[in-house]
Amino acid sequence: MTQIDFKNTEIAFKSLSNVDLKKAKFLFGLFGQKWLMGIGKPLLSFSLTVGLPIKGIIRRTVFHQFCGGEFIEDCVNKINDLAKFNVKTILDYSVEGKNDELDFRNTAREIIATIVKAKGNPKIPFCVFKITGLAPFALLELANDQTELTDVARSELSIVRHRIENICKTAHDAGVPILIDAEDSWIQNTIDRIAEEMMELFNKEKHIVFNTVQLYRHDRLKYIEELHERSVTNGFKPALKIVRGAYMEKERERARKLNYPSPIQSNKEACDSDYNKALEYCMNHYPHFAVCAGTHNEESCEYLTKLMEEKNISPNDELIWFSQLLGMSDNISYNLAKGGYNVAKYVPYGPISEVMPYLMRRAEENSSMEGQTGRELGLIQIEIERRKQL
Repeated sequence: MTQIDFKNTEIAFKSLSNVDLKKAKFLFGLFGQKWLMGIGKPLLSFSLTVGLPIKGIIRRTVFHQFCGGEFIEDCVNKINDLAKFNVKTILDYSVEGKNDELDFRNTAREIIATIVKAKGNPKIPFCVFKITGLAPFALLELANDQTELTDVARSELSIVRHRIENICKTAHDAGVPILIDAEDSWIQNTIDRIAEEMMELFNKEKHIVFNTVQLYRHDRLKYIEELHERSVTNGFKPALKIVRGAYMEKERERARKLNYPSPIQSNKEACDSDYNKALEYCMNHYPHFAVCAGTHNEESCEYLTKLMEEKNISPNDELIWFSQLLGMSDNISYNLAKGGYNVAKYVPYGPISEVMPYLMRRAEENSSMEGQTGRELGLIQIEIERRKQL
């Protein structure tokens, strides 16, 4: 197999004009200003709440970098642009944390619309949803430890389960794999149970429903092993999106506040080790498992390519995908795609005010100059200098 060079900026940024590159450099430069990130979140929230005219600024900057548009049809240009470089799209209606039944029904309809859009379209190999976009958070938390539920809670949970089953059946009938995102640990047991119920229903013949595991938790490698055992016993094909995770600080803070052991790994090395062990476990049980490796870590991506080579698995095997977020880690996405691997970018969309929680998470995780922002800025600068020499 071809060795992937994640430092190849010519391939990484081939889709970007010089103007686009400079915009990205400016934006990541802002993310690196921690004082600005500190005041940015409450300021944006206040501005949107009171109706200050800032949506135009957001649309041209952070929204343009990380989102496909406000409506599903707005994403078409981005879908086509990515496909020119063999990078596919995961349509993601990024509305979450609702508490109104009408909102839940509207979100479910929009998720189904993404499946309809993806049906028969090789440019959109997956769709995705968050269960918190479809159910009250408090209900998911109440059901997490399988304590005794009231009749009302059981009835509400039944409605949620039916809603999710309808989405997964639509995906199954359309032949479109669908990812169920991971969320906070204190609702994740509920999500796991529902996801596995959907796998038992719809993953008999193909890998349609994917659950997500966050390896910044120290218990998730064991979960993968137990899922494997249950899948063999119950006769379904397990499918996983494997990520490090996006809620680490909130998890630690809650554990401190409520005085229980943190579910988070003791250090980054332990997280990285478990992530790679998860990839290895799934590859050792290929083709029983299907895997979407959602990671911005070059070492883990390289490790998965090596595992595939050792197992004589083709780079474009339909059961193995790499995934990154739109607007981030193009050096990984575009170089893997150029090497013939299956790559799909998360392309979030939705009303600007509704996707702000998603956008703020992107800004926060890019706030370290030693981490993602430093890497992005360094690669962008290398490409700008390379183009100057042409």
